[in-house]
Amino acid sequence: MPYNLNLPETFNAADYFVDRNVREGRGDKVAVLCEDRAFTYGEIQEGVNRFGNALKSLDVRMEERVALLLLDTEVYPRAFFGAIKIGAVPVCLNTLNRSKDFEFYLNDSRARVLVVDAPLLEQIEPIRGNLRFLENIIVANGAAPAGDLSLTELTACQSSVLETAPTCRDDSCFWLYTSGSTGSPKGTVHLQHDMVYAAETYGKKVLGIREADVCFSAAKLFFAYGLGNGLYFPFSVGATAVYLPRRPTPDQVFETVRRHRPTLFFGVPTLYGQMLEEEGQMGRVRLCVSAGEALPAAYLHRWKSRFELDIIDGIGSTEMAHIFISNRPDDITAGSSGKVVPGYQARIVGEEMEDLAAGDIGTLLVRGDSAAAFYWNKHEKTKQTIIGDWLNTGDKYYRDEQDNYYCAGRSDDMLKVGGIWVSPNEVEACLIQHPAVLECAVIGAPDEDQLIKPMAFVVLHKAQEASLELENELKEHVKSRLALYKYPRWIRFIDELPKTATGKIKRFELRNLLQSQNG
Repeated sequence: MPYNLNLPETFNAADYFVDRNVREGRGDKVAVLCEDRAFTYGEIQEGVNRFGNALKSLDVRMEERVALLLLDTEVYPRAFFGAIKIGAVPVCLNTLNRSKDFEFYLNDSRARVLVVDAPLLEQIEPIRGNLRFLENIIVANGAAPAGDLSLTELTACQSSVLETAPTCRDDSCFWLYTSGSTGSPKGTVHLQHDMVYAAETYGKKVLGIREADVCFSAAKLFFAYGLGNGLYFPFSVGATAVYLPRRPTPDQVFETVRRHRPTLFFGVPTLYGQMLEEEGQMGRVRLCVSAGEALPAAYLHRWKSRFELDIIDGIGSTEMAHIFISNRPDDITAGSSGKVVPGYQARIVGEEMEDLAAGDIGTLLVRGDSAAAFYWNKHEKTKQTIIGDWLNTGDKYYRDEQDNYYCAGRSDDMLKVGGIWVSPNEVEACLIQHPAVLECAVIGAPDEDQLIKPMAFVVLHKAQEASLELENELKEHVKSRLALYKYPRWIRFIDELPKTATGKIKRFELRNLLQSQNG
């Protein structure tokens, strides 16, 4: 059932997540740990206020966009909530993208200000002349070139007191761009109350997050999953967030766990698979979380065996702000996304939008009050995705009799083989059970008669070598466990799968690669 937040009409998310913690006596509590630095809620509040005043000095007004191209450091909460506190709208940008992507984001959002980490400034230089709406670039964590502004210098002369803008709970609050796993990214507009809803439902009712927790998200702050894990979930209860500015390689993750001793750890399936290949410990972590793609059951079992820790898998989306179906710490079904999170509702429907019975694969619809209001300047796409108060996830799912939900892949990833639907996820989960396979992706490929059959791209464990014998062994492995028509007719061994920054496999790139090679 829907969850009633009982928020007042006049409401500002920065006041709720930052100022409230100080009002409630947590001003001296550590809010952020980053490398060898620690920052209290009082210090974060001061940074938020100085940043907000800096934006006002640049004549940034309510509802105007402020783009954030930032690594995961203490600057992020200050800039994110500083913009929100004056009624401006932060737009979180993927730090792993390239110049052409940033040109699109900045022109599409019409951001007047860009806050960028110095190491990322090189991606902006080639496109400066093409940015039609950008007026100021603020450089963080390094020197600012002539003509740009230094964040340190700009904020140093600002007041540490800032009046909260009189936004309402349904005002625009922040934007996230979809990851582009199925094509062009879309600007997703979230409202002031959305983060509170996700924190009160998934954060408290599934994670059981509490003030004593220390949250470390290897998934970055610039996208929906990481933003909740590393920012508004811990800030919702006065907990502590751990930031890792660098790429979350297994050695960096294990070192951060050793140094800061988190209690909640958030990753993606690819990272869990990589960490199982390396030496390291999980310290005092009480619970691990996975999202981004379906977590293979083999990873879950191996992780539990090695670390004596559970991983709860779930599904969320940029449009819904965070996770809306999830396993629970005391109710884990391997291979499934779990059950619907309290405060959300889900349906699996057929082509005529009819509800399907348990076991039938259909399109997953979800509703809950963290849903985005619309896609920016994408009216038709908004209408296709938001159907009344239901959101079409574009994912193919089925549920069992116990109301556990199982991912069958994206709608445009499903394969029809011999007139029967085949889920790439099912074939991938089977392949990963083989001890030689680290990760894999399955797409459809035409045979000599131009009929579609499964094809697998496979990344092997370090100690394994590709061979014809291993290829045949993997095919027999699938044949012995799944219906014969589901086995991959072709297997290609590759060093790395193409992925979005959120860890989702870009199957469309694999399809493009196959098409170019066959063309």
